[in-house]
Amino acid sequence: MEHKGLQVLQLHKYPQYLRPCCELINEEWPRSETARMMSLQASCEKLPTSLILINSDKILLGHCKLTAIPSIPNSCFIETVVISKSMRGQKLGTYLMKEVEKYCKNVLKLEMLHLSTKGQENFYTKLGYEFCAPVSIYGSCIPSNIVTEVSNPIKREDTPVKVTSNIPIPPPLPISKPTTVNNTIKTSKTYMFKYLS
Repeated sequence: MEHKGLQVLQLHKYPQYLRPCCELINEEWPRSETARMMSLQASCEKLPTSLILINSDKILLGHCKLTAIPSIPNSCFIETVVISKSMRGQKLGTYLMKEVEKYCKNVLKLEMLHLSTKGQENFYTKLGYEFCAPVSIYGSCIPSNIVTEVSNPIKREDTPVKVTSNIPIPPPLPISKPTTVNNTIKTSKTYMFKYLS
């Protein structure tokens, strides 16, 4: 199918689509309108960015959100990919994803993409995504070239401290037996990634 007149736009540059976008996403994944609007209004030039798909009549057809992955700065996490229910089956999801990939490569200068899905694994496999371990979009990233130094610590030797107390010293903590820690994240979603070529 040809996709004439379709455009993928940054939502923050077209605020008139905020409310329709909120309704589109909430049809698929119901959530508080206030929380959804706050998430959509966070869209910006860097990340997070919400991209929307509109047709030549300026009607909203789809949405996709891109979120930073602090532990993988050369990638981003694709979430909330949705096409209007009345427009499904016309390859609009494929079109949106291909445009999202171009945006990530050419505008954001990323090298790879990550996502999670439940039930759409075949769709993403056809687009070249492969299975991977779960990734987290939470946390922070500290660039490896930053060194933190503490210089001239303040010493307060001139002020004597007197400690007087009748509170007994607590007993030592019990010695614990070594335990095995399982770092596996349990999730019902499938995580996938793709290198941008």
